[in-house]
Amino acid sequence: MNEGSMRRFLPLLMVLGWAVAASPGSADPDFPMTPGLVPQVDFWKRIYSEVDGDHGLLHDSRDLRVVYEVTSAPRDLSRRGRERRVKARREHFKAIVRRLATGKRSGLSTEEKRVLALFPKGVTNATLREASRRIRFQRGQADKFREGLIRQGRWEGYMRQVFRDRRLPEALVALPHVESSFNPKARSHVGASGLWQFTRSTGRLYMRVDHVVDERNDPYLATVAAARLLSSNHQRLETWPLALTAYNHGPAGMARAVRKLGTRDIETIIDKYKSRTFGFASRNFYCEFLAALEVQEQATLHFGELLRDPPARPEIVVMKHFVRASDLAALYGVGTDALREANPALASPVWTGQKYVPKGYPLRVPRDPMRATPEAVLASLDAGKRHAKQLPDRNYRVRRGDSLSRIASRFGVRESELVALNGLRSRHRIRAGQVLKLPVRGGTRYVAAPPSTPTQRPADGRYRVRRGDTLSAIGRRFGVSERALMAENGLANRNRIHVGQVLKLPGTGTVTARATAGGTYTIRAGDTLDAVARRFGVTRQSLVSANDLSNAHHLKIGQRLVIPGR
Repeated sequence: MNEGSMRRFLPLLMVLGWAVAASPGSADPDFPMTPGLVPQVDFWKRIYSEVDGDHGLLHDSRDLRVVYEVTSAPRDLSRRGRERRVKARREHFKAIVRRLATGKRSGLSTEEKRVLALFPKGVTNATLREASRRIRFQRGQADKFREGLIRQGRWEGYMRQVFRDRRLPEALVALPHVESSFNPKARSHVGASGLWQFTRSTGRLYMRVDHVVDERNDPYLATVAAARLLSSNHQRLETWPLALTAYNHGPAGMARAVRKLGTRDIETIIDKYKSRTFGFASRNFYCEFLAALEVQEQATLHFGELLRDPPARPEIVVMKHFVRASDLAALYGVGTDALREANPALASPVWTGQKYVPKGYPLRVPRDPMRATPEAVLASLDAGKRHAKQLPDRNYRVRRGDSLSRIASRFGVRESELVALNGLRSRHRIRAGQVLKLPVRGGTRYVAAPPSTPTQRPADGRYRVRRGDTLSAIGRRFGVSERALMAENGLANRNRIHVGQVLKLPGTGTVTARATAGGTYTIRAGDTLDAVARRFGVTRQSLVSANDLSNAHHLKIGQRLVIPGR
């Protein structure tokens, strides 16, 4: 390993020798909790230590002291079922608060009295009207937090060492409880990934993030990146409450808040700062961290004695060539799944054989005292399994009417491979002009199947839309134009068809052979002169001449054309 590689991977090599340090037992002065923040911290402590994932709190989104109830929303219900249940309870309390906002203070039901008591005495009707619009549901996380505490044992010692080496507060080890519950496989709806929940754009500032290696998913590399990001935030913003909030809201956003309010006091900023992007998550982030830190330090009080995962102590070897993952698994005598579990930074294409494990990558191998050193084992790899270059990317530019399932079928690959290789959030979200990477195995490019001949039409002339269909693809399948299909079925929008919809196909019979030249043809909806010429294997000009057409663009439905002989 050269000196540059050694510097780059030194934090990883530390995995081999750290000792888990004891968690500090007192509050860290770097992270003050002023009296005004206590209600928010208490709310999040309740979320992290009392309320499990089958329940949640209906609460006021600005005043977290106001909690209407613990609402049951079991995870074994469908997502829609959970949403309906929460919505019904939210509407229930919204109606109560609105009644109170009319000034009603006498003749109250037991429930109305209880809700009114949640607010300060003498609360105004205007305040209640505002509160009726701020009822929010927060799902509990006590079970997830407990699982996170158990998983934390794998990496906590390493994290503390990283923070110590950079002279950062060790209390920062609590942050992944807020971000991911210490789940390295966590993914957010906005594309954040891994233990520290880096987005792709922020991750690329500190790590390699592409379709072969995504270091956001590696707890060790991502910890170093998080330490660098937090250190940068602190240098710019000067206090840890601001630096932590910037982890969620961005350092530029927090600098803007400081300039606008003229203070670095986090309580003032949380209470007074108004910005379109400074929403509930950013406003609560620092208090969530304080709550997570306290619950972590009092874990036994909240959860009893926990058997934490032992520190992971894999062996590390830096790759000197490009090698197939399956060959490495066989070489080290471990299953591919075990090797994948140890190397979460390697993206899906590596494990499906579309890409090699790259040269220079620090491969982690499950420890085996009966095996030779990882370097010695790697040196024994057959020369034919060592590759000088990575498998190349092959690309396809999406065309109008394409769907991912159609592209997968055309190139003989799986939809899931295209999704993984291109980092797509949804198989339904592709657009014309988008360039997709195509899977490559063994250096062989997948070649699109030749265009199929038009399909035999159903006997009744009707077609039921299937998953992945587009109107243009259906038209190509049956040899009719997209416009003809739209006209025949009264469609106003070519993109508005749905699975199970029955479409009527223009014309009848089989379209695999052209009709006989020398006869006549009656114009149908969607026909053009060029389309008719192609269908009968004649030229456009011969149709114009045979029918004495003064304007080839003016055809009428029902108009009869003479088809010239060839």
